[in-house]
Amino acid sequence: MASPSIIPISTRQLTTTRSFLTSPIVEIVVGQGDDETVMTAHQSLLMEAPLLAKFVTNFEASGPRRITLLEENVDAFSCFLQFQYTRDYTVVQTETPAETAEDKSGDELLHHARIYTLAEKLGLPTLQPIAHGKIHKVKSSPHAELSYARYVYTHTLTTDTTIRKPVATYWANQSHVLRQKVGDDFKKLCIEVPEFSFDVLTIILDRKLKSGSADEIKGSARKRRRDI
Repeated sequence: MASPSIIPISTRQLTTTRSFLTSPIVEIVVGQGDDETVMTAHQSLLMEAPLLAKFVTNFEASGPRRITLLEENVDAFSCFLQFQYTRDYTVVQTETPAETAEDKSGDELLHHARIYTLAEKLGLPTLQPIAHGKIHKVKSSPHAELSYARYVYTHTLTTDTTIRKPVATYWANQSHVLRQKVGDDFKKLCIEVPEFSFDVLTIILDRKLKSGSADEIKGSARKRRRDI
């Protein structure tokens, strides 16, 4: 029988593990009402997120070590904590062995999207590419993609092209087909979120500009009657 392989652990890894295992436990209250959930985590791991570090530095020496985050999503925050301990996270209720299952409601896409935006809010950029990578592995329906597009364009910065551009590109590529399935909802999204419709239209027009002559496009504009 072959001897089991031994994975060496660096001194740095041991030091890091020891530091969070010996650091104080912090209580985090997430959500409100029926969703309110109390979680706990080692303080040193929370210090890696600038937003949470601010709470920790304001703890009184003899007071409770508690952080209250009433507006945060419970599931997203629990995945953040899982990532802090394991460098990855798992959506238990959706990531099943049936990898071909389609996300018809958009719940799985939105779950990863909430983790992405939470990472942005907490100041933890190392988590964002993990969430973004999982988003692209989800097999979804047109309605799911529509819900996802709405969330992305109402919860991310205009400058965040990492997550916005793939959304706009998807709808620019598929809009002629998807409109037949979610036509009214697509129109509603374009009206309510102008940035989304502008980005989609820009991609479509840029492609037309590249496929045709710029002089022809400019000429057709000059020939337009101004009294119409």
